[in-house]
Amino acid sequence: MSIKFLEQIQQIEEPRIPGMVTYRLDEILLAALVGVLCRAEDFDEIEDVCNELLDWLRQFLPFKDGIAPAQTLRRTLARLAPQQLEAAFAAWVKSLAEHVRGVVAVDGKTLRGSKHDADGKGALHLVSAWAHEAGLILAQRAVGGKSNEITAIPELLRMLELEGAIVTIDAMGTQKQIARQIVDAKADYVLALKGNQSALEDDAALFFADPQLAKDCLRHEETDTGHGRIEERTVRAADAAWLAERHREWKGLASIVAVTVRRTIKKTGKTSTETRLYISSLPPDPVRLAAAIRAHWSIENNLHWVLDVAFREDQCRTRKDHSARNLAMIRRAVLNLLRREPSKLSLKRKRLKALISPDFRAAVLTR
Repeated sequence: MSIKFLEQIQQIEEPRIPGMVTYRLDEILLAALVGVLCRAEDFDEIEDVCNELLDWLRQFLPFKDGIAPAQTLRRTLARLAPQQLEAAFAAWVKSLAEHVRGVVAVDGKTLRGSKHDADGKGALHLVSAWAHEAGLILAQRAVGGKSNEITAIPELLRMLELEGAIVTIDAMGTQKQIARQIVDAKADYVLALKGNQSALEDDAALFFADPQLAKDCLRHEETDTGHGRIEERTVRAADAAWLAERHREWKGLASIVAVTVRRTIKKTGKTSTETRLYISSLPPDPVRLAAAIRAHWSIENNLHWVLDVAFREDQCRTRKDHSARNLAMIRRAVLNLLRREPSKLSLKRKRLKALISPDFRAAVLTR
């Protein structure tokens, strides 16, 4: 927030009736941001925290009428058009990292606490773009469910400056128009194959299953140990000119990749083997492709897992109208702020320190 984020949220259109407003919209959004930074998990806690920090908050905005009550915070974020807040967020991130480098992982997450029914129906599903090297969330879009990610991903990509980046997406996003959009943005792609593009997947699978065809593949092997298991990965990459000729609608297709993972449980000695297939616009360099594929999973470990553990996102029961989506956007803004703070403290301790230390809180917000 920096001040740049404050400038962005001040451009958001007021959703409430003119003349019937006591608390300014930018004050409500700033209070939500600071409250979540200081460990608040819902609107009641945001009100409590910000009432204690009111004098400190007035260095940024006047807060002439004090902190809006929780009901006003809840009602305002429920009515606020989330696309505006998401656009303000994306513009702010672009000012932090104007040129995205390295891997941009795109993946979805369901906010389980936002469900309306016991069977999970109606839960909010968000698709995010994650910059692996920078450790920043770049943008977010909401969809009706995982099956609707196909419509959200192109909108998400249009919000980003992707030139020179490598975009990684799981099988749901392996679509001709998405591949074309990435290449047209002067970026590269690594897209997973898993049942959604059967003809393409079958051709790739047959290639790697044929010993004569696969024998000249470039290979890279690596081994990891941890969590009570040994994981051996073999990455094979091959030129896909022949595949691009058969599937000309896939713009930029240059290589196919097979990643075979052999896992061994140390305690029992039990092993399992799995092979995953990918297509890419990158040359068939197995080391580079392996790094991109592994970087994709950082969105699970460094974003989704963190939101659930450090921010307890899945436990949040906020769900009325747009409130869950807007509060999720606030959490992601806070996560970006905390990632940019250079100390070695855990995210949990950074949030605690932001609550108790005005100097640390100011440093996080204005960095």
